[in-house]
Amino acid sequence: MKILKKRHIVDTRQQEHIHKGASKVPSVTLFLVFRLYRTFKDSKYLYMLLEACLGGELWTILRDRGSFDDSTTRFYTGCVVEAFAYLHAKGIIYRDLKPENLILDSRGYAKLVDFGFAKKIGFCKKTWTFCGTPEYVAPEIILNKGHDVSADYWSLGILMYELLTGSPPFSGPDPMKTYNIILRGIDMIEFPKKVTKNAANLIKKLCRDSPSERLGNLKNGVKDIQKHKWFEGFNWEGLKKGTLTPPITPKVSSPIDTSNFDSFPEDTDEPPPDDNSGWDYDF
Repeated sequence: MKILKKRHIVDTRQQEHIHKGASKVPSVTLFLVFRLYRTFKDSKYLYMLLEACLGGELWTILRDRGSFDDSTTRFYTGCVVEAFAYLHAKGIIYRDLKPENLILDSRGYAKLVDFGFAKKIGFCKKTWTFCGTPEYVAPEIILNKGHDVSADYWSLGILMYELLTGSPPFSGPDPMKTYNIILRGIDMIEFPKKVTKNAANLIKKLCRDSPSERLGNLKNGVKDIQKHKWFEGFNWEGLKKGTLTPPITPKVSSPIDTSNFDSFPEDTDEPPPDDNSGWDYDF
């Protein structure tokens, strides 16, 4: 159960952000995408009843291991490819891919979580909102040229690089410097030797500066990614059906075992003031 203070949402002007995050998830039926079952509210809080994914954040595992090998990265990238294909077929762009937003279920499959930046734009349409995590933002978002689902495929290339090396290809001391590095392009990045030729080729094809040249955004769509040499021999059908054995099996002892997540102290704050402004009427 996710519990949010209504007054804090109003004070920080996040009403629309919260609405979007909640509205994109209920219709989802693909098991690689996080489920939101119900929402509730009272005068102080909003409550979201979410699927319990007890395997922990992919980011935590990556932090502890340093980096992943090709086959481990391939599995998690494949989970995201399938999730994107599903969302994009519904006209939804995701816009917040990063290891922190991939949570493992108790079997070890990665699920896409946190739909606060997701947006239903329909097909062949663009949107102009500036959003995302700086290291993962596509050039067209930085340049305010308008963006579509191809921005998600850019971030897929960034994710691959981070999983294989332990850090994203573009990063600076602050967001503005990071954006400047992104605008120089992927060809300016020197890939570590441990990134195989096929992996580097796929990353570079996903991170083309021009959205119209990006793999996943060409006429064959997501099939171009699935048929790339780096995925040769990968069992896409097994992934979709959930019969493929994940590379990492989390230790989960019971349906309420939260040991795969970092622990935080209990919230000892005073209850927040009431908010009866009515912005959350449809929760």
